[in-house]
Amino acid sequence: MNKLMAGIVAGTLSFTVTQVVAQDLNSLISAAKKEGAVNSLGMPDDWANWKDTWSQLTQKYGLKHLDTDLSSAEEIAKFDAEKNNATGDIGDVGYAFAPVAVQKGVTQPYKPSTWNQIPAWAKDKDGHWAVAYTGTIAFIVNNKLVKDTPKTWNDLLKGKYKVALGDVGTSARANSAVLAAALAMGGNEKNLKPGLEFFGKLAKQGRLSLNEPSIANLEKGEVEVGIQWDFNALAYRDKIDRTRFNVVIPQDGSVIAGYSTVINKYAKHPNAAKLAREYIFSDEGQINLARGYARPIRTSVKLPNDVAAKLLPAAQYRAAKPIQDFAAWEASTKQLPRQWQEQVMVNMQ
Repeated sequence: MNKLMAGIVAGTLSFTVTQVVAQDLNSLISAAKKEGAVNSLGMPDDWANWKDTWSQLTQKYGLKHLDTDLSSAEEIAKFDAEKNNATGDIGDVGYAFAPVAVQKGVTQPYKPSTWNQIPAWAKDKDGHWAVAYTGTIAFIVNNKLVKDTPKTWNDLLKGKYKVALGDVGTSARANSAVLAAALAMGGNEKNLKPGLEFFGKLAKQGRLSLNEPSIANLEKGEVEVGIQWDFNALAYRDKIDRTRFNVVIPQDGSVIAGYSTVINKYAKHPNAAKLAREYIFSDEGQINLARGYARPIRTSVKLPNDVAAKLLPAAQYRAAKPIQDFAAWEASTKQLPRQWQEQVMVNMQ
């Protein structure tokens, strides 16, 4: 599909474009309905409000849905390991992991009809991946356990609480947290040393926790301060107890990054996966993501007032920067697991 869809009407994939495009889309819908299901990896209900998208795909097209929640690296590994016995049709991976999936030969291309509204930096030229939304690294703070909410990375270093990060090397979020800390301390995509040194200091203090800052761990009170994407932190806060947590974008620097959909080359339901991508990039799909506090990639989409009000004030993002050198960041993420082991994990107490 190379032409732009003129409109998505009343929450359905209705089109006022050329007959050829309409026929292609209608054929896709028909084929997806025959497959009857779409299985995702790393796209759970409580992440960026995927729940509404899956629910709407079920309601509108009769697609049954099942998700297996995995990290970006695990999604790609599963595509590669299962091959023709695929259990996942589509995945959601951090930007740096998307080219890795293509290099491994486990993706298939599909360009949604809103393709021309996706920035060039946020998509593979052949359609193997496309960024649907962006997130910014934030702190989520349990104010029942932490008296003074940290507002900067330097504040974190001076605290007495544990900082939950998760698994660096396999999690795009944890990797991005290292980059965010590095940016705040003068580093960049090519130079993660300041970020590694920061987490090394936390480890020496015995204050670095490798627990996931997940909704379950937050709810149980097992996380004092977690490093999380803003959209997840805000969603978790509101789902558990809005008064119990503070969400802060670090004011000395953070990173804005994207998440990309990848369609499994070996998908059992390839047309349903393509229809899912089509819907994710439609106006309604983009608004769904915003309802989950994620920032849609298609900036032309007008958000309802109640949705816009869910997001943090723009002033919170004054020191947050998008990734500038994507090639350098991709190269750095390949080196990061070994560097993390050698420079941070050796200091764990």
